Amino acid sequence: MVKNKKIVDTTLEQAREWGDALYLEDGLVLTNRISNAPIPQEPTRMNFILMALCRKGRAQYCIDTRQQTVKPGDLLFISERHIIDNYMASPDFECLCILVSTQFYHGFVQNVRNVSSLLLFTMNNPVVQLTPHEIQVYSNYYRTIREKISDTEHHYRTEVVKALLLAMFYDMSGVTYRVEQSSSKGQSRADVIFAEFIQQLEQNYRTERRVSWYAQQMGITPKYLSEIIKQISKRTPNEWIDSYVVLEIRVLLKNSTKSIKEITEELNFPNQSFLGKYFKEHVGMSPSEYRKK
Repeated sequence: MVKNKKIVDTTLEQAREWGDALYLEDGLVLTNRISNAPIPQEPTRMNFILMALCRKGRAQYCIDTRQQTVKPGDLLFISERHIIDNYMASPDFECLCILVSTQFYHGFVQNVRNVSSLLLFTMNNPVVQLTPHEIQVYSNYYRTIREKISDTEHHYRTEVVKALLLAMFYDMSGVTYRVEQSSSKGQSRADVIFAEFIQQLEQNYRTERRVSWYAQQMGITPKYLSEIIKQISKRTPNEWIDSYVVLEIRVLLKNSTKSIKEITEELNFPNQSFLGKYFKEHVGMSPSEYRKK
């Protein structure tokens, strides 16, 4: 069991050393030589989001103790903070891998619903068999994004890559819809609670940031809610609440002309000073600095 072993963290910085990896800033890595990655000998916590299309060979691994098998044509997802163990792969295992830091991901998504929809899907469907058309779509995006990362002379390289990733996200959302429409797999009680919490959070994060409030809406205790959310997502309810609020502030600063005073009022902060301290604590810079960035 994972809990009886030492858990090792792996980072995007380490992934940059895998084979022919290309990277952009500190938040995005692409590689099609995952076979060159060091084989983990102990449970490994992923500190980034990984999406990969298997092209050749096979692999097996456990994600949070649940065994997964990957074969050609499969798309695999691993969200941040989940733990990989018992990894084995055939010598010819080959994937088109896109690794993204959470901060970089938040830099190109357009709204919080995008974040939760992908997360909820991947938690229940960590490996998905793609259709031939979907394989081609993913492969085309992967190739184009690699080309743009390599174009270091392009003044707007980062912006172009983020736009392509966003387009890819929406294009591949068709996979999400297809699988969810055809899936008859029932959800556990914990899955239902997590999905309800995320739904409540999406609707109310602008005005409510207390775990006790969400627990009350769901008819359970704050302690039980916290235990379930941590068990399912590896994050606490407070971390989820903060991630939604911070992402919304980022989006409003970058994609609207609203003043910081207006954002403060919209997100129900007591005053601009409080919002500034909150944002700087989570992002490392003030709202005005982030807007100018």
